Amino acid sequence: MLATLVLICCLFTAFLFLSLPVMSQEVEDESEFSYDEKSENGPSNWGDIHPEWSLCNNGSMQSPIDLLNERVQIVSHLGRLQMNYQPSNATIKNRGHDIKLEWVAGAGYLQINETEYVLKQCHWHSPSEHTIDGKRLDLELHMVHETPSGQSAVIGMLYKIGSPDSFLSSLTDHLKAISDTTEAERVVGVVDPRQIKIFYKQYYRYIGSLTIPPCTENVSWTIIRKIQSVSKEQVRLLRVAVHDVS
Repeated sequence: MLATLVLICCLFTAFLFLSLPVMSQEVEDESEFSYDEKSENGPSNWGDIHPEWSLCNNGSMQSPIDLLNERVQIVSHLGRLQMNYQPSNATIKNRGHDIKLEWVAGAGYLQINETEYVLKQCHWHSPSEHTIDGKRLDLELHMVHETPSGQSAVIGMLYKIGSPDSFLSSLTDHLKAISDTTEAERVVGVVDPRQIKIFYKQYYRYIGSLTIPPCTENVSWTIIRKIQSVSKEQVRLLRVAVHDVS
């Protein structure tokens, strides 16, 4: 009887372990790390801050990379990206290192090789994290997707200064409202991710990582090949919001 109980307990424990999601989420609190290369907690030292961040220093598939890297494929033969997005309630948050728009209950999905990745959030980086032939662009948008088991897929889009981006224009008042305070959060209401202009016929594809701690690897990256435009004022507003104005 005792042996049977032990076996049941072991099987139950194994079931719980296999049911746990992979912890791939980005760190929300920026107080422990920075983007300043000269800082003790800058990118080159992220892997030393916590053991669970060790991939930031030692990983073999880290992002961002240059899009001319041999790891990257320019994809057109696979056809259009398989996206099925829908409007959903969202909040916008100043995370200190960036601005994040999060859909409360997901907002549809991206399908890659029969796997559906639910759209969770998007955020912006200025200047861009990915480079083309060593050059950074003015802005980069990341649309972050996850499966229930914690696998991640990110769509990235690059922008250069030009005419305003219509999606950012729709968020201007909300961006201004959270620009003064780190961790400030604001309810936006229903946001339709289909308002983000995604030119989905040609794109770069590679396997990389999250670009902030814990730098989790095996992230499927899709970078849209077409460069889009954003106004100087929109980039300035995003950078002012996180006190990153040079």
